[in-house]
Amino acid sequence: MVQTLLSTARTVALMDDYRGPFDPAFHLGRLSRRALAVLCREYMLAGHLQDRAGMPQVSARCGSKAMREVAIEEWMGASPIYTRRMQRALGFCGDDVATIFKGMQLDVGAPHQFMDFRFKVTDGLHGEFWLPYCGALMDVEPMGDKHVIGMCHQIEDPTFDATAVATNPRARMRPIHRPPRQPADRVPHCHWQVSIDPDAPPLTEIAATALVRQSRLAQVQIVANVGREPGGWEDYSGAFDPDFQFEDLAHPALTVAAQELCLQSHLLVRSFMTAIARRWGDDAAREIAAAQWVGIAALTAERLRAAMRIEGDEPAAIAKLLQLHPSFLPRAYVDFHVTVEGDSVCCWLGDCDGLNEGDTFSWFALLDRQPHRALEAMVRVINPRAQLTACALPGARLAWRVRIDACAEPAAEPPEVAITKISKGAGFTFTPRRPVRV
Repeated sequence: MVQTLLSTARTVALMDDYRGPFDPAFHLGRLSRRALAVLCREYMLAGHLQDRAGMPQVSARCGSKAMREVAIEEWMGASPIYTRRMQRALGFCGDDVATIFKGMQLDVGAPHQFMDFRFKVTDGLHGEFWLPYCGALMDVEPMGDKHVIGMCHQIEDPTFDATAVATNPRARMRPIHRPPRQPADRVPHCHWQVSIDPDAPPLTEIAATALVRQSRLAQVQIVANVGREPGGWEDYSGAFDPDFQFEDLAHPALTVAAQELCLQSHLLVRSFMTAIARRWGDDAAREIAAAQWVGIAALTAERLRAAMRIEGDEPAAIAKLLQLHPSFLPRAYVDFHVTVEGDSVCCWLGDCDGLNEGDTFSWFALLDRQPHRALEAMVRVINPRAQLTACALPGARLAWRVRIDACAEPAAEPPEVAITKISKGAGFTFTPRRPVRV
């Protein structure tokens, strides 16, 4: 069930976007259900596309075979953990096919519409899903059948079953058909059956999952924040809805779901870095993850700016973007603060679990006094003349100041961002599949 932290503060109007003034006390609970639904879809897509930023870096250094191995271990190491977290957060624990499908609807690996999953539950032990449109296939299909087989066969076979393991270790996902497409324009792009055999030997998690589960990140407790708008489901404990969309959830449930989606992305980073370090060492993991963060940080910033209608190129616009960016959510894990002081922005991290993992397997472990290139990439989406410097603030572990230098040359887009934008997800437009239910 969703835990709610109620506020005794005066009631404030909820925001449908972030066009208004900068609010130093902003939190996700200040957004309306409509805005939170938009944000959830953006956070899902960001979590999905961070592999578009990271995997090319692995492939360039270590080859395509190594990239597939890392991709498999990354998802198998993280997805069972975050699947169970979301089940607990939205109250739909169970061991049947419907529960598996609910988890898939709330998985950053399956961003709504871009990965257009459709579902059919036959009974508690049987079901099917299919994709009339698969954005991931659209990204790799132009590369040829070898790359398609690598994704749709070699990667999906173990990772789909790992997703099912979180709900029932005797569940299996098997293709009815899948790419390479024959004929070339075949729709749906793929079609799978899901079955649970009570007599089948149970699948077990890989060792990497246990390592990721030991992190502080995996154990963070998230509660709904202040703000309350009527309507919607308090959780997802009711019947499975094959047409689920985020607008169906109540306000507290949406604030929790949005934060859990950001946490899913961080779990994937941790699993990604662990898989790389196990093969090539911590330095390689840090180098590749740094490039990954730069690529996805800027692309996500561009999409958030448009989705939340952040206007202008002044410090207040930079501050709004930083408040919304999933790199610094959930706040229960990342004690991140943003203020506007005259013509500059101050952002800082206080003491928090995100800085106290005691290892190198997170984006936060890449931070030091000097501004990271990922942070620069984010703020320069708003203004390419933004300049960052380290600063000291009371109570801050790390702090940076952002100023606009009108005399500076506009910064060029980092090459890591251009690589990430090769994905069709970079310019993907979400469109309503059905009217919002009242």
